Amino acid sequence: MFNKIEGDKWRHFFVGIIMGAALQGFSSFLLRSNLLFATVIAFTIVLAISYGFELFSKLTGLGRYDFMDAVASAIGGVIGMALVLVAELYIFH
Repeated sequence: MFNKIEGDKWRHFFVGIIMGAALQGFSSFLLRSNLLFATVIAFTIVLAISYGFELFSKLTGLGRYDFMDAVASAIGGVIGMALVLVAELYIFH
């Protein structure tokens, strides 16, 4: 099943994990008193960057637009966010 996924999607997925983890960590650091709001902000930014990159490629012609690349980045981003949330909830609290 996983061997049918294109290598390009895997790259987007793994970059998404890093992006989601970094954004969740940073937003949680800035908004320590409201973890839910920090998570909503991080998720919104993950979606905006994931699709925004593809939209930029489509509008400028500097890359190849593929909506599924954005989906792969967003899925990875959510997983990265979840990893940081688990660490925050179980290690730091």
